[in-house]
Amino acid sequence: MSEREYPVADLPTPSETDGPNEAITRQLTALQANDDPYENAGIMTAYNFASPANRRSTGPLDRFVAMVQSPQYRPLVDFEEAVRGPVERDENYAEQRVTVTGPDGRTATYEFGLSVQSVGEFRGCWQTDRVLLV
Repeated sequence: MSEREYPVADLPTPSETDGPNEAITRQLTALQANDDPYENAGIMTAYNFASPANRRSTGPLDRFVAMVQSPQYRPLVDFEEAVRGPVERDENYAEQRVTVTGPDGRTATYEFGLSVQSVGEFRGCWQTDRVLLV
């Protein structure tokens, strides 16, 4: 899939009405049911929420899917439970820690870093710059 085919059609995309908490919620909801409505739709939704800078380093889509399926990020796919810390916001930047319990019962904590986009198709929307295993 090329950058011209971004965002993935018929899946959730960033909205100017969503704050950082809602942007993370949409991604987690999709990842928890990764194969609904079709295989890897959850990961593709996360790709839709990835900022342009994030996509430059993690894309294209097939590479992004492989990254999320790697051992480092695998607990996010089809997780059982997510416990979220507070959103720490500083103007156009926000962070939130999320601890997920994966399908195998193991837990992993990630820090989502988001920013409001100043240019492009999703100008004014919160998008994910990074998700780090902490």
